[in-house]
Amino acid sequence: MAVYTRISRDDLNAFLGDFELGQLIDFKGIDGGIENTNYFVDTDQNGVTRHFVLTLFEELPYDEMPFFVELTGYLAERGVVVPAPFKDRNGIALKTLARRPALLLPRFDGGSLQSPTPDHCAQIGRALAQMHLAGQDFFMARQAHRGVFWWRRESRAVAERLNAEDAKLLQQEVALFDNLREQPLDLPVGIIHGDLFHDNALFHDGQLSGIIDLYNACTGYLLYDLAIVANDWCVTGEGAFEAERLDALLQGYAEVRPFEPQEHQAWPILVRTAAMRFWLSRLISQLGLEPTQYEGGQVIKDPDELKRILLNHIANPASLPG
Repeated sequence: MAVYTRISRDDLNAFLGDFELGQLIDFKGIDGGIENTNYFVDTDQNGVTRHFVLTLFEELPYDEMPFFVELTGYLAERGVVVPAPFKDRNGIALKTLARRPALLLPRFDGGSLQSPTPDHCAQIGRALAQMHLAGQDFFMARQAHRGVFWWRRESRAVAERLNAEDAKLLQQEVALFDNLREQPLDLPVGIIHGDLFHDNALFHDGQLSGIIDLYNACTGYLLYDLAIVANDWCVTGEGAFEAERLDALLQGYAEVRPFEPQEHQAWPILVRTAAMRFWLSRLISQLGLEPTQYEGGQVIKDPDELKRILLNHIANPASLPG
């Protein structure tokens, strides 16, 4: 269970006292999650049970949080199925609980998938494109906290702990993205989710009901965001793309935001970059190379999963439809 920060019933009652959302019935830590602590919270408001999610932020500092508060509200107003935080009676959404930045969010129906189907992939493709279009005029920008400058720096530290072959592979992929950025491609840029793995989407009765955990959202290449999704939703256990799911994802996305000509050139590189980024972050966690605030240790995922995906992309260059 990824509940890094424990709270008491008294703590939560005091927190809810600032809102007008009813009286606390019960709360429970949520399984899963990597970076933050989450609780299900139930209240009674005039005889009606209401359901919320309370998120405590373990890594992000308080002064970075207004970006996410504004972004989720902006997207939700434009029909994107993301959870916008509730505001207290003074109109304030961002709070502090247990010395952590905290937000109280709506709880969407449904749950995350174990095995996405082509139909699920088509739905998330359309929703991601909708999010990208809705965010084009968002009035704030944010540099990724685990973007190009981070992976340039951290790859050097990690390479010293890897065998020669893996170290060379990592540095090669960092350089590959630098080379892409130097090309005059003018790729579409905007607000991206940055971490839309299948456990960050909720489905209810087969339909997408919510996109959650936008706390890696930033300004970046829209196609890079799609590459992150493809690497998680559309691969086999061996790390290769599964054609039916990938086609459904890409076709669904293109129905809403058609690909621009220069994106076809960038796609085979960006799926590699997306694999490298998460391979690197998992290596850092596995090797214990970053200080952590997490009580009891952070959940660590297998780095080799992303390495297999990366090697498959190198051996079998990807392409966009059309």
